Amino acid sequence: MQPFVHVQGVAAPLLAANVDTDVIMPKQFLKGIDRAGLDRGVFFDLRFLADGSPDPAFVLNQAPWQGAAFLVVGPNFGCGSSREHAVWGLKQLGIRALIGTSFAGIFNDNCQRNGVLTIQLKPDELKRLGERVSQPETNGIEIDLPGQRIVLGEGESIAFQIDALRKQALLSGLDAIGSTLQRSEQIRAFEARHLAGNPWLA
Repeated sequence: MQPFVHVQGVAAPLLAANVDTDVIMPKQFLKGIDRAGLDRGVFFDLRFLADGSPDPAFVLNQAPWQGAAFLVVGPNFGCGSSREHAVWGLKQLGIRALIGTSFAGIFNDNCQRNGVLTIQLKPDELKRLGERVSQPETNGIEIDLPGQRIVLGEGESIAFQIDALRKQALLSGLDAIGSTLQRSEQIRAFEARHLAGNPWLA
């Protein structure tokens, strides 16, 4: 996975509550046998009109927020079914982090496993950030993961908390398998001890 350290980019506001995984990745995009092309499925019914053309009313189709690296989202983002395709699609679309007050549990875990940072803020902090990124002239931010802060510019920032193990995995660009393999010597030593004590398992 791509390490997440200091990432700068545009943040787009998508502040509706309870945006579920069927909105993020509609069911018709779950038919493939691989992950190819899932970026087109992201927010498909919001991004595109019936004739397939981009809907100019949707924020990610508007020039100041096209190519956004971050989404500032409403509460309970990612609720609904457990489809991991939603996170795969967001990542393919170029979304590096989601900033909200709360995320659905399985969706949050899927983000963690796929290198998409989720940041939980207090409601007043999110309101302040949402108002800021809703203005084209102030929609650029930086996420400083080592310092655990969202840099707004002009010396202004918002601090956030993150689990230490998750932080280290993101900084190193490691998924669950990569994190496990960092302990390969300890795993082999345990296996050797276990087989020595239980030789009938060999």
